[in-house]
Amino acid sequence: MRVTIIGGGILGTAHALEAVQRGHRVTHLERELEARGATVRNFGLVWVSGRAEHELAAALRSRELWEQIGARIPGVGFRPAGSLTLLRTPREIAVAEQVAARADAEARGFEVVDPDRIRALNPALRGKYLAGLHCSRDGAVESRQAMPAIRAHLEATGRYEFLPGTEARSVDGTAVRDDRGGRHDGDLVLVCPGAAHGGLTREIAGELPVRRVRLQMMQTDPLDEPLTTAIADGDSFRYYPGFAGSALDALRDDEPQDPVAAAGRMQLLCVQRLHGGLTIGDTHEYDEPFAFDLDSAPYDYLVALVEEFLGRPLPAVRRRWAGVYSQCVDPAQLVSRTEASDGVMVITGPGGRGMTLGPAIAEQTADLINL
Repeated sequence: MRVTIIGGGILGTAHALEAVQRGHRVTHLERELEARGATVRNFGLVWVSGRAEHELAAALRSRELWEQIGARIPGVGFRPAGSLTLLRTPREIAVAEQVAARADAEARGFEVVDPDRIRALNPALRGKYLAGLHCSRDGAVESRQAMPAIRAHLEATGRYEFLPGTEARSVDGTAVRDDRGGRHDGDLVLVCPGAAHGGLTREIAGELPVRRVRLQMMQTDPLDEPLTTAIADGDSFRYYPGFAGSALDALRDDEPQDPVAAAGRMQLLCVQRLHGGLTIGDTHEYDEPFAFDLDSAPYDYLVALVEEFLGRPLPAVRRRWAGVYSQCVDPAQLVSRTEASDGVMVITGPGGRGMTLGPAIAEQTADLINL
């Protein structure tokens, strides 16, 4: 088949990889010269630990697929680093103990660990905490280099063409016209617009059951030692659905978040890039219109928190940014798939799970349409 894919982010690229692997030819359009949305404004985490029960199988499958992709395409920078959620109060420890006692704890790689075990797993963590939740199944990729690496691999097959700086303007049947005057005829059109819910997406699919979410993040200069796992704090329990339960209810009732964290709907996530710098975040803003500027208070809060866990000052923060991603309004959905017309499907709304679930979502799409 001839497949035209609109959108060069993680979902568009994952669907291109899946289609080429199944023997099809792909023409891939991206309106920017390179993906500039949430695909590159994230941690690069393949995050199994906090996934809800209904999405765990997909997360584990995606983790498996990322490992396979990383073996074939070293440039994506996959590593099975695991994660440590560092706990500062007895209530947080109770949440960790409850989820570690569940039937799916082994599949998630959960283990509650003491400070000595934490330092054995990640010697850079010489600061203050009472315990940790270790998740051996979490991993990471290099979000800023993964898409170019995958495209280079696809181009080598001779069945893939990437058209950067080319915006799709119309879809007529399964023919796509772009803003350069080109026409791309094919058998199937997959539209992966990210958080661009208007324009062509609205024209062909109408109003989708998705919303947009804004976040703030940052990156430091290289740390002079390895951070061998990703790290999170106990506020991640409040954010990720996989930790729901009576212990979490008690935590919420008895221990309100720090006011800055609560105002920004914050959790700490931190992962070390291959160049040594730390990517740190994040905040969540749901009500549009979003702010166009960056709020300094969340950055100050997160820097202090990471320094508390490391027991040392952070390297200088060199980059700060905001990003916007698309999220299904129905939490039971992994992604929104809308058949806009015969042979045309719009796929968006994975929320903050795009990098984690991208390969599995593409595989599910391909199976669904018998690609």
